[in-house]
Amino acid sequence: MSIATPPPPSTFEPEFVAAIKALFEERIAFNRVIGLRIDSIAADRVAGHLEMRPELIGHDLHQRLHGGVISAALDAMAGVALMAAIGARHMDESPAARMARFAKLGTIDLRIDYLRPAIGRRFLLHGEVVRLGSRIGSTRMEIVGADGRLLATGNAAYIVS
Repeated sequence: MSIATPPPPSTFEPEFVAAIKALFEERIAFNRVIGLRIDSIAADRVAGHLEMRPELIGHDLHQRLHGGVISAALDAMAGVALMAAIGARHMDESPAARMARFAKLGTIDLRIDYLRPAIGRRFLLHGEVVRLGSRIGSTRMEIVGADGRLLATGNAAYIVS
């Protein structure tokens, strides 16, 4: 199954989904600067998007999305995916208790493969957890143009405890 497949409807409480969205869309300042938006959160996959804006251009002549924006957005999507997977693992806890588990979440390793120039008005982001251990989580992510063409992929590892 491709990670571009839309996630199934969330099984999380609206309070938990709202808390994750608020964290990634509002409280993480750089995500707010680039305009990252979370569209759906499920236990195994997440989806989001970015809208192109002049301040995100990395190549003026070609109007391409900056590679650093792509990298940061994919890193964020992997973080959301890990939070969802951890949240799903601890559904017996309150949403607030599950949110508290994310204090130590941090990127250990991040690899981005840029496949095509990111040119367009809207970019779709997807992330999924490949493996969630007790201390380390592994993820994969992708950014797709509005036309469905794969623009970049990523793999990352995170400390989760």
